[in-house]
Amino acid sequence: MAVGTDNIDLVAATERGIPVGNTPGVLTETTADFTFALLMAAARRIVDGDNFVRSGHWKTWGPNVLLGRDLFGATLGIVGFGAIGQAVARRAQGFSMRVIYTRRSPVPPPQGVDAVPLSLDKLLQEADFVSLHVPLTDETRHMIGSRELAMMKETAILVNTARGGVIDQDALAAALRRGRPAMAALDVTAIEPINSQDELLTLPNVVITPHIASASVATRLRRANMAVDNLLAGLSGAPLPNCANPEVYQKR
Repeated sequence: MAVGTDNIDLVAATERGIPVGNTPGVLTETTADFTFALLMAAARRIVDGDNFVRSGHWKTWGPNVLLGRDLFGATLGIVGFGAIGQAVARRAQGFSMRVIYTRRSPVPPPQGVDAVPLSLDKLLQEADFVSLHVPLTDETRHMIGSRELAMMKETAILVNTARGGVIDQDALAAALRRGRPAMAALDVTAIEPINSQDELLTLPNVVITPHIASASVATRLRRANMAVDNLLAGLSGAPLPNCANPEVYQKR
């Protein structure tokens, strides 16, 4: 009941004739929604504001209380411009954001979306917000490390709804301590669930949610139905309707 298969050895499964089912194509819009939820939560300090009220610190209005960052007119850098990255770009149009993106294989932006392709280094240097939307592979593991984090603006906010391993988590903690980038909002971590002693949980400039970007009622129901369809097909000996290693059927 998932899209990503980085936790499964597909090669070994295929060699053994085991079809692996997944649930692609149903969480794009839901994940894009949640990406913007994290963007706004970090930029406008929603979590800080809630804690501020609950802890009894809200006594009166003040001009410098919980100042955040505007999304409107800011530059959004999207790393990985597949279906989810493009869905995030579409949402950014409503905030009049300047959208820049990087992708290994060149692809034009979707119709109605004004977005400019850049190298990863250039994107990190220019973006006010950086949002990660790449799969976890040998090539993308720790693609955001100390070098890349140091390129970001001191005011930048890093958002990850992809996979935790895309970021070098130790490097991120060190960078956040130094204040570059200013903040991170993560729905995924290197180890899930995150260790309760992890340094990230001690930092005030990070928001972490428990891998819930696809956790809407409608999306989870569709995924459950797809998983059941895969299961029933597999038990009956029929090809899985959604198979992550379709080449397995050529070996039979």
